[in-house]
Amino acid sequence: MQFSFHDRFFREPKGSYFLFGPRGTGKSTWLKQHHADALWIDLLQAIPFREYSARPERLQELIDAYPSQNTIVIDEIQRVPELLSVVHSVIEQKQNKKFVLTGSSARKLKRTGVDLLAGRAVIRTFHPFMAKEIAGDFQLEKALKLGMLPLVIGALDPQDTLNAYAATYLQEEVQAEGLVRNVGEFARFLEVIAFSHGEQINIVNIAKECSVDRKTVSSFVTILEDLLLSFQIPIFTKRAKRELSAHPKLYLVDAGVYRSLRPRGPLDKVEEIDGHALEGLVAQHLRAWIGYSGNSCDLFFWRTRHGVEVDFVVYGEKAFYAIEVKNSDKVFAQDLRPLKSFREDYPECIPYMLYRGRDRLSIDGILCIPCQEFLLQLDPAKTALFSP
Repeated sequence: MQFSFHDRFFREPKGSYFLFGPRGTGKSTWLKQHHADALWIDLLQAIPFREYSARPERLQELIDAYPSQNTIVIDEIQRVPELLSVVHSVIEQKQNKKFVLTGSSARKLKRTGVDLLAGRAVIRTFHPFMAKEIAGDFQLEKALKLGMLPLVIGALDPQDTLNAYAATYLQEEVQAEGLVRNVGEFARFLEVIAFSHGEQINIVNIAKECSVDRKTVSSFVTILEDLLLSFQIPIFTKRAKRELSAHPKLYLVDAGVYRSLRPRGPLDKVEEIDGHALEGLVAQHLRAWIGYSGNSCDLFFWRTRHGVEVDFVVYGEKAFYAIEVKNSDKVFAQDLRPLKSFREDYPECIPYMLYRGRDRLSIDGILCIPCQEFLLQLDPAKTALFSP
C-alpha cells in the first residue's frame, strides 16, 4: 500500500524548526518530498555520523561550500547534539538559512542542546497517520490490530514489521546510546508497561512486576517518553467541584505498538485488550489533531476519587469537549453517566460518546458517534472537533 506525502496534515513553519516524532512516522519521507534539493545530513548513516561526531565544524564548511543552498536538513540530530552549536552560530549570523532538525529521541537534546537555540527554532511533532489522511484505506479493525504507523502500514508484511518495531528501538536507541545499564530490565519493563496503556500509572506496582526499584522504573518511564514511544495526559482540574484523582494516564504512542508489546495468555480477555487499543487509538488521534491544528488547547482526562471517569477532555480557548470511548456496538443509558456527571459540573462542554456501532444516536442530549465515523471526520483544518 502506498501513501502520498499530500495526505499528511503537517504544516511546515516558515523558519527553522525541530521536527520530533518516533521512528516510522514518515518524517524523512515527507521532508524528502518537500525538500528534495536541500543539503541533507543523515546521521543514521555510519560515515556522516562518524565525520560530524569527530568534527562538528564540518557543517559550517559544508554550508560555505553551497552558498546558494538555503535549506539544510539534519536527520536524527540527537545523535550528534554538538552540531547545534554550529546551527546556532549560522542562525545568529543571519545568513538566511533554514534548518530542519529531525529527531526520534529528545533525551540527548534535553541534556545538551535544545535550549541552546534559545527559541530560534520552533518545535513541531510528526504523528502516526490520522484516519482522514488515508481516508478510504482506513479500517477501524485493521487500525486496532496494526496501528497507524506509516512504516508498518506501508510494509510488505505489516505484522512482522510491527513485531520488530520495539526490538529496533531497543537495539538502535536504548542499547546503542547506552540509555540504560541493563537492556534486559528495560525489555521486561516494556512488557509490563503495556498493561498500563490507558491506565493511571502506578510506579510501585510496575516496579514489583519488573523486579526493579521504583527509581529505576521512574527513569524507564522518562526514557520511554524521551524516545517518543509514550505520552501522559493529566487530570482535568479546572474549577473542580469534586475530589479528583491525582495520577496521570499513560498511553503508548500507537495502538499497534501497544498490541505488539502487550503479552497475551489464556487469562487475557480479547475485549479488554481491544478496549485499551480503541481508547489509545482515539488518544493518539486527539493528540495529533491538537498538534496539527495549532489550536491552543490540551488533552486531559477526568476521574473522581469515587472512580467516575471521562476518558478525554479537550480544553482550550475555543474548545471544550468531553469524550467517552466504549468498546461495544450498543450504548445504554448507564454508559452515559460519567458524561452526565461531567456535564453537571461543566455545562459549557460538548459531550460525545464514541462506540463501535454503525448508527449515530442522540441520547439525553449526548451525541453517540460510531468511532470510525468520528476518526474519519477528525480534521485539523477545522476548528470543530466533530461536525454533525
